[in-house]
Amino acid sequence: MIGPLWLALQKMEMRLSLFLFIFPLVVLAGCGSNNAAVKTGMGSTGKITSVRWIDSAKNFGKINEGQRLAISFKFKNTGVNPLIIESVKPGCGCTVAAFPKEPIAPNAENEITGEFDSHGREGLQHKVITVKSNTPGNGEQEVYFDVDVIKKPGSADNN
Repeated sequence: MIGPLWLALQKMEMRLSLFLFIFPLVVLAGCGSNNAAVKTGMGSTGKITSVRWIDSAKNFGKINEGQRLAISFKFKNTGVNPLIIESVKPGCGCTVAAFPKEPIAPNAENEITGEFDSHGREGLQHKVITVKSNTPGNGEQEVYFDVDVIKKPGSADNN
């Protein structure tokens, strides 16, 4: 009696193990296909294009701590389809960025603008902004800037 019961439990355990192994794979595969447009950067048009950054890296030299620094990164749509910027994500809260909400026509130029707040950011700063658009691959490209934030003249730390 124990032999057949043991065999039945073993079969049930194997089925459960197989289910627990295969089910997550099926769910993950299904989720991946539903988000294909987002992952490939195809945007709402489903058409990819290309972009050329006119200035994707900047060095602003030295600024005083507490100063706000205006930033901008110019680009050109070098593809045959409209360029759609889906989002821009600064690497930290000291930088904000804005982007064109309307599609950028082929051969047209535009820019990502923003501001860096140097308050409390003494020393060399390397800041990255990730731009997501309908460009090849995952659609993400990075622009960045460097700035050396100097402690305010006359502060207690400076002699």
